[in-house]
Amino acid sequence: MGTVETEQLERTLGERLARSGFRFTAQRRHVYRVLLQKLDHPTADEVYRRARRKMPDISHATVYNCLDALVRCGLVRKVQLEHGAARYCPNMEEHAHYYCDECGAVFDVPLPASQPDVPRPKGFKVQHLEIAVHGTCAECARKQ
Repeated sequence: MGTVETEQLERTLGERLARSGFRFTAQRRHVYRVLLQKLDHPTADEVYRRARRKMPDISHATVYNCLDALVRCGLVRKVQLEHGAARYCPNMEEHAHYYCDECGAVFDVPLPASQPDVPRPKGFKVQHLEIAVHGTCAECARKQ
């Protein structure tokens, strides 16, 4: 990440946190950067392990609190794809999640900017879509 990108990221993060009543902290910045570094929909435990590499004194509770703040200020989505732990996704564009039931990989597939033609009750106004599709990814299918 370049200097200009980092400055923009921190400005956006600071503004969104402030609008939602949260303070800008080094821990929140670090957790957000961890999520942006590898867009693989990690669980909170995975975020914690990654965050500790550069911030060894960060606690589990702090990571959970940071993730909660990032979700509440609209910078990260909390995604429940299976019965296990929630995952976190910093992609705030409308998209579907394709979940491989074999290896656990999650893939983002963009949805049309205008409301996609999805079945809905008469008069229902869509504000946000959460589409999760389960199956087998191409790599796992090749192995079978």
